[in-house]
Amino acid sequence: MRDQARVVVIGGGIAGCSALYHLTQEGWTDVMLIERDELTSGTTWHSAAQVTNFGMSQTMVGLKTHSITLYKELRDDPEYPVGYNYGDGGIRLANTQAQMDGYRQFTSMAAGMGVEFEVLDAAECARRHPLISTDNLLGGLWDPTDGHIDPAQLCQALARRARLAGAEVNRHTPVTRLTQHADSTWTVHTEKGDVRCEIVVNAGGYRCNEIGAMMGVQHPVASMEHQYFLTEDIPAIAEAGHRMPLLRCPISDYYSRQEKGGLLLGFYEQDCRTWGMDGIDPKFTNALCPDDLDRVTDVLEGAFARMPVLMETGIREVVNGPITYTIDGAPLVGPIPGKRNAFCIIGLRAGLGEGGGHGWLLAQQIVHGEAQYDTWVIDPRRFTGHATVELTALKAIEDYQNEFRFHFPHEHRPAGRPMKTTPLTQVLISEGAEMGTVNGWERVDYIKPTQDFKETLGFKFNEVHDVVAKEVTAISTNVGMTEVSGFNRFELTGTDVHSFLDRMMCGTVTKREGRVGLGYLLNNHGLLKAEATIANIPASDRGPARVWYGSAAASEYHDMDWLKAHIKADEDVKIRSLTNAQTILVIAGPKARDVLSMTAREDWSREAFPWLSVRETHIGIAPATVLGVSFSGELAYEIHVPNESLHAAYVALRKAGEAYGMTLFGSRAVESMRMEKGFLHWKSDILTEFDPFETGLERFVQLSKGDFIGKDALEKRMVAGQQRKLVTLVIDAKHAPAHGGASVRLDGRIIGTVTSGDWGHRVDKNLAFAFIEPEFSPVGTTMTVDIIGEAFAAEVIESGPYDPEYSRIRS
Repeated sequence: MRDQARVVVIGGGIAGCSALYHLTQEGWTDVMLIERDELTSGTTWHSAAQVTNFGMSQTMVGLKTHSITLYKELRDDPEYPVGYNYGDGGIRLANTQAQMDGYRQFTSMAAGMGVEFEVLDAAECARRHPLISTDNLLGGLWDPTDGHIDPAQLCQALARRARLAGAEVNRHTPVTRLTQHADSTWTVHTEKGDVRCEIVVNAGGYRCNEIGAMMGVQHPVASMEHQYFLTEDIPAIAEAGHRMPLLRCPISDYYSRQEKGGLLLGFYEQDCRTWGMDGIDPKFTNALCPDDLDRVTDVLEGAFARMPVLMETGIREVVNGPITYTIDGAPLVGPIPGKRNAFCIIGLRAGLGEGGGHGWLLAQQIVHGEAQYDTWVIDPRRFTGHATVELTALKAIEDYQNEFRFHFPHEHRPAGRPMKTTPLTQVLISEGAEMGTVNGWERVDYIKPTQDFKETLGFKFNEVHDVVAKEVTAISTNVGMTEVSGFNRFELTGTDVHSFLDRMMCGTVTKREGRVGLGYLLNNHGLLKAEATIANIPASDRGPARVWYGSAAASEYHDMDWLKAHIKADEDVKIRSLTNAQTILVIAGPKARDVLSMTAREDWSREAFPWLSVRETHIGIAPATVLGVSFSGELAYEIHVPNESLHAAYVALRKAGEAYGMTLFGSRAVESMRMEKGFLHWKSDILTEFDPFETGLERFVQLSKGDFIGKDALEKRMVAGQQRKLVTLVIDAKHAPAHGGASVRLDGRIIGTVTSGDWGHRVDKNLAFAFIEPEFSPVGTTMTVDIIGEAFAAEVIESGPYDPEYSRIRS
């Protein structure tokens, strides 16, 4: 075993083998894999190994498409062919119209990635899969590429190719300790010697937290026991004359695929069980959990009803083994939060099916700093301090129980709630607030008109549409208040803060005391990395002059890592997170200044406190910091209050608001209003796949200033020309919004993809943001947008159709 390598990958399942192979494909061959036992001796060896193109985002579809392309290539390798049943086809069943709507939305989203799916009625489902009954069935989603692969052969093939490229694979080599040095390099200590390396990758499967503990971190990954069985041969399969398509059934929580002359049936029972929460036996390798078919009786009954032939079929073998889950079901692939030169590729519950793509995107991040897709959906930093293994276990159970039931728009499932609350959470609930979650924080979604009000989840406008309309009307004609919990907030101090921020951001950074500015950070490729509000707070009895850096609630770990990584050794810059210490109350509307003036002593007139100002004050008796900013397009104030004083500030504002009929509102109203103003959401519309010019943020770029991160790359991109352009569309449809991922077409050809969509209640229009081919971006260009399987006419309009002069914000 070599004693040095550029990268050491720990773990020899599909995650580790894929990462190792793809690192060599990106040109890094001084890489090593270390496995405690044999390759594939963890979850990989007993995987059902299904390979589908289905995923709930374009990033997931893209990485699965890469997996399929790679696996086909490995299948056809004459020197080491891999057993891969490609193209058996697969059906995801549905028995509700909302599920069918979701399949139509997914079909449009996948089409934007060049992947074709088909929505089937019940009769066509039965024609393609002759073993199923159409009772209680509306239809399904057909994936023509669906199939399954041999797990051991796949991993051996990837390891073989990596070795041929120069990588080293070490089996039966347990890692005992990890040491990080002052220069951020690592020593990997093993029972066979030490390896000094630049970068460590945790690919430890269900043992990932044993490796994490060696780094001093805990990953939000938990394991579930998962059972499937293999049947005896079924004559009807032989009589069909073709291989049976794969089947995934959200109605009865099971899946099946052909295995030789019979079926493999897997179960997602409601009486499910976590595994390994109190530690894992070191000898548990190439091993299984005890069979427990009694636990899956309820699911099996549903499978019998859907596939009556099973009642006449014997069981040949039962498999029960652990599979890993994260809080939201998607894997953790990318940088480990708070660590330098440390990455992970863990929590792959569908590892064999999509592991090829995960290793591909991880290798790109390690070698190039970013992947070709925006990878936030799998980024380990999308969870912050609440992401414990205990919470993960609760969410894993919930996700397991709903394996084939995708999340609907605005669906917030109950497991693990409430996780993060403020002193106002229960107060707001008592006032009728329906709560959603943002990065674990409970946040107001909307205010229920009655206590028994219920929302019908789906892809169309529903009962909440009129509720939000009333909230928006109240704000635009009078004044409203809401709480914004979990907003990311860093305090920056030191003599070099502004020069540091000037280097980090692509535009002019305001240095004036008492002023606020908005800016954007680029990565080294000139693409959008982060969005931040910068507030310059003058010195006071609360502290020295300082800068607040505010960004999206989920960006805390992401932004902190990026900022700290770029502080130079000779720079005087200190960063402290206030994210969990303070909460924002927002008051918005033409009467907002009147409410504020009744609770705080200072002069809040337009002249004394204009738009984009910041001031320390008291709201009643509560210390607060007020920012004159607006995400609604109305006169508005962000009131930042320490959590211990939050209730006092709320009471004071509510009391003052009584004279003006102030009402409460939620984030659904904000979403509608921000669309009307052309304001963008980070990781919805602000993506690392595009630069600020493509995203319509050129007013925030100042190329004439000194050097900033990404400047050279951005200038090169400008010469090369724009690949996409973000536009605002008005759509001729009233029944449903355009959902993120929906395809934009011209004469039937896909020219772009929707990022956000909602009804603009003040302009009375169905609005959407979309990245489209630049030649079709001029105002007035017409096209169509897919909404739940139908094409509706759309037209490019000017961004921010509501109050384009900003007169209401400045009033």
